[in-house]
Amino acid sequence: MSFQAFRVSQNNNQIVGEVCEIDINDLPAGEVLIEAHFSSINYKDALAATGKGKIMKSLPLIGGIDVSGVVLESSDKRFTKGENVLVTGFDLGVGHDGGYSKYVRVPADWVVKLPANLSLFDAMVVGTAGFTAALSIVRMEQNFLTKHNGKVVVTGATGGVGSLSIEFLNHLGYSVTAITGKKSEIDYLHSLGASEVLIRGDFEMGTRPLEKALWAGAIDTVGSDTLAWLTRTVDIHGSIASCGLAAGINLNTTVMPFILRGVNLLGIDSVACPMDLRVEVWHRIANLMKPNKFNTKINTVSLHELNSVFFDMVNSKTVGRYVVKIN
Repeated sequence: MSFQAFRVSQNNNQIVGEVCEIDINDLPAGEVLIEAHFSSINYKDALAATGKGKIMKSLPLIGGIDVSGVVLESSDKRFTKGENVLVTGFDLGVGHDGGYSKYVRVPADWVVKLPANLSLFDAMVVGTAGFTAALSIVRMEQNFLTKHNGKVVVTGATGGVGSLSIEFLNHLGYSVTAITGKKSEIDYLHSLGASEVLIRGDFEMGTRPLEKALWAGAIDTVGSDTLAWLTRTVDIHGSIASCGLAAGINLNTTVMPFILRGVNLLGIDSVACPMDLRVEVWHRIANLMKPNKFNTKINTVSLHELNSVFFDMVNSKTVGRYVVKIN
């Protein structure tokens, strides 16, 4: 049986992504076969498919680090035919054929049963971006962040992680400041729940090892100089969830914020997150964080529209979340 999938390959030293006909027998090994309904587009997907980042471990490979769908076959007793499930992270779309495919076969240890309060579509509105946002909040709360401590700042605020971070934090009752380089999206960020919007470049970051304490917590998708500035401006015993590197991988800071203010710098790894914590985060998304109706901009696209979105995303021309309709 053949079907369509979006596969990334290398042609004359160039990375090329295209919709291809795939035979189901060519899918990699795994205990669970899923009929995919939706996937999503994350910055990592865009880097992989455009060759802007060395993400995929081998080529050719079906892209897509997320998928939601229905179990067709399972040799693992934890999952039964007809059950709604999702997969994010692990090696999906990186070293193992991913979610941009009508059928996806994966190891059972990667599969999460869809929480009752989430639809297959909403699960991919969230996807890896929203899971990363939620995991960032959970990790900060494990380090004693509460809505009474002060403001939480979100950088890269119009992206997938940023948009959902604001929406989740607002739904939980936090006061949120959004930082963006897109002046045209100020109203959008307020609609997500940001009480304050700062335009990147319109304020001074300073150069002192410690600047005025501004934030009880921070979710940073940018890295580099922005992350260094956050270390200097987070308040005593505040936490920074570092989950992105859109501006670069270097971090030039000092130890002073960590030993004089007790700042926590938390690395957020949504790929290898332990399953117990992964399931807990998904249930928190479904039952506590997700509003009844998303205000995040949601764009639904087909496999054939992926390349256009990928190039826009790596060039910072996208806003919100992109859901890929598979079936």
